Amino acid sequence: MPYLAIEDYGIIGNLRTVALVGINGSIDWYCSPNFDSPSIFGALLDDRKGGRFQVAPIADKVRRKQFYWPSTNILVTRFSHEDGIAELEDFMPVGFAADSASYHQLHRRVRCVRGTVRLYVTCRPAFDYGRASHQVQVRDGVAIFNAGNNRDHFSLATDVPLKFQDDGGVSAEFVLEEGQSKTFIFQNDDGKGTPAAIPASEAEAKEPFERTVKFWQDWIGRCTYRGRWRERIERSALALKLLTYEPTGAIVAAPTTSLPEVIGGSRNWDYRYSWVRDAAFTVYAFVRLGFTSEAQGFLNWLQNHVGKHSHTGEQLPTMFTIFGEQVPDEITLDHWEGYMGSGPVRIGNGANKQYQADIYGELMDSLYLYNKYVGPINYDFWVRIRRRLDWICDNWQLPDEGIWEMRSGQQNFVYSKLMNWVALDRGIRLAEKRSFPGNRDRWLTERDAIYEEVMTKGWSEKRKAFTQYYGSEDLDAGALIMPLVFFMASTDPRMISTIEAILKEPKDGGLVSDGLVYRYPPQPRVDGLPGEEGTFNMCSFWLVEALTRAGIHNAEWLDEARLLFERMLNYANHLGLYAEQTSAQGQALGNYPQAFTHLAMISAAFNLDRTLGKG
Repeated sequence: MPYLAIEDYGIIGNLRTVALVGINGSIDWYCSPNFDSPSIFGALLDDRKGGRFQVAPIADKVRRKQFYWPSTNILVTRFSHEDGIAELEDFMPVGFAADSASYHQLHRRVRCVRGTVRLYVTCRPAFDYGRASHQVQVRDGVAIFNAGNNRDHFSLATDVPLKFQDDGGVSAEFVLEEGQSKTFIFQNDDGKGTPAAIPASEAEAKEPFERTVKFWQDWIGRCTYRGRWRERIERSALALKLLTYEPTGAIVAAPTTSLPEVIGGSRNWDYRYSWVRDAAFTVYAFVRLGFTSEAQGFLNWLQNHVGKHSHTGEQLPTMFTIFGEQVPDEITLDHWEGYMGSGPVRIGNGANKQYQADIYGELMDSLYLYNKYVGPINYDFWVRIRRRLDWICDNWQLPDEGIWEMRSGQQNFVYSKLMNWVALDRGIRLAEKRSFPGNRDRWLTERDAIYEEVMTKGWSEKRKAFTQYYGSEDLDAGALIMPLVFFMASTDPRMISTIEAILKEPKDGGLVSDGLVYRYPPQPRVDGLPGEEGTFNMCSFWLVEALTRAGIHNAEWLDEARLLFERMLNYANHLGLYAEQTSAQGQALGNYPQAFTHLAMISAAFNLDRTLGKG
């Protein structure tokens, strides 16, 4: 079976983990019980050895379509051929008690809508990223998969007779007439040895589905956005919600690892962790849409999970696990070939020990917004914030690896200096707003010093633009965020000149190719890594927002912003989901779906809609 395109997947989840469901009815990625747990199904990263769970018709010339049940994260895959039509409904139950077995289940219900459909099912786990062997038993209609430890004990319940496969899986073929359906419940038995069971009645079978529908529709019903592109915004919000870990409030960057930034390349990273930067930006998106409880959850993660480890007097780690622990060191899984042969497959992340100084700006901006729109920051938390602001005053001059996690050595990145300015600026505003005690005079002095340094050392007279780091002549799309964080007016001549430089084609020294934006010059490589990468979707939306803000006094740029935004909407997949990057051929690249992309889209849509509404 050939690999599907990255954009040919939808996702389902239960606010603890997600599964990627292909348009061919195959679940090719699923980690359980949590986002960063070892994979159970991993065919996404090795088609032969990774394991999958597929339900699909046996027929030639099958037409496939995928869509979400309205206003939910319940995924429907429709198969049509000359003999009939079948629909596969996939979801993970939510809205149950935290200790309910339903929170560890994956439901698949296939029904014949028209005619007669012959189908097959195959379920073959590959525990611990395919490194652990397991035994299979089938009794009373339930297949038991047991790797001999308390972690990897799963079961599959169905009333379809299952047969053993030589590769450690089970399979079956069956026929459905119009109106008939079959259900498959795959369950993490959590080491307790209590397998899944088929519901005893139709009412019992409907309850998880109906409760899950109600949960998602009630949640998205709280969205306050009523502008243009409402349907796309709500889909992005639902995707971001799937990337939250409800028990702690953490927000992961993406639910996958090692999806390549270029096919056949080695730029493959594990994104199943909570980057302080990504999570803080996501809080901004949630607050913009009226989802204040998610912002509260993020604060809970910071205070009660990240905060249980003292980071006083030292740099804050760039990323954490969903439990606020240190991210494991990076290792490679050499027994897997990688997506479409794009090895190596990595778990853990080597950037866990990098110094990325910009994270303080994103963090302080989110805390400032939290205090303004959600609830007051308490004094004890302020004391810890105050210490961090003092630490920034002592350390902002240091070079770092930057937002793009460069592996070519530390530099004085302009974006990092800019976000240190944001951190001190928001700290001063928060202290003023709440009359909190603090070293305001020093914060103000250092904030202004950063501003002056960025304007002198970060500006290139030759390029007439802000550059990537001091002494460099390379552009960096991170400069587009300057007006977004109120560092500089969108109509400032330096900002206008920087946007104009970025808008040029890469061959002319710019970063934009057919409306899509590279993070930094694609050639020559400046990040210490081999190979190329695609355009960065988040940066494309940053360009839209920068043009929108500048377009308040420039109708031509406002028109350009809307055109670029509409073009970017068309680079989403059939479900409205985005990966991290887009190739020159329009294919999705990188981990998927990517929180950064969706939150940037929400912000761009919000501000573009508001600006257009002002006439």
